[in-house]
Amino acid sequence: MSFNHPDAGLTEAERKYAVDLLQETKNNLNKKVKGLTPEQLNFKADATSWSVAECVEHIAISENDLFGFAQMGLKEPADPSKRSEVKMTDDAIVKMISDRSAKVKTSEAFEPTGKFGSFDATLDEFKTKRDNNINYIKTTSDDLRNHYNDFPFGKIDTYQTILFMAAHSKRHTDQIDEVIKNPNFPKKGK
Repeated sequence: MSFNHPDAGLTEAERKYAVDLLQETKNNLNKKVKGLTPEQLNFKADATSWSVAECVEHIAISENDLFGFAQMGLKEPADPSKRSEVKMTDDAIVKMISDRSAKVKTSEAFEPTGKFGSFDATLDEFKTKRDNNINYIKTTSDDLRNHYNDFPFGKIDTYQTILFMAAHSKRHTDQIDEVIKNPNFPKKGK
């Protein structure tokens, strides 16, 4: 039998960790793309690489879908007995997802297609969703530790799914940095 009690929510330390990670990764993305020209936003190192604009769109799509996935996990009854199936720590999730040494092909649903209409609209979509998600973490009393999501690498709790989402945006902000550091990346004013 499961019932909610006041301490089923996040600890202040957990709440702060998630909010800080969400805010920091949002700020870093904004800094990376600020002032880039359309030519820079659309530059691709090669035919198989994503541009800065495509990375940002992928981040925006993922922000929505990963948060939605966490919310789906909350629709199931809380089940503390499944905690033992969660094998990764919070830090391990963040480290694994943000690590760019292992390349992963995304599924079709997460591929950039220009669905938001423009780069500015895409960035606005991300910022709006991220701000909503930060507010959710700041204010939620949901029991994020006793609801779960299944990923190909294993079961994690819904709090960790939120951390996954933040680390995922870091992963692709690092990818944006790689694009910008490409020797053929267009220089400003040329």
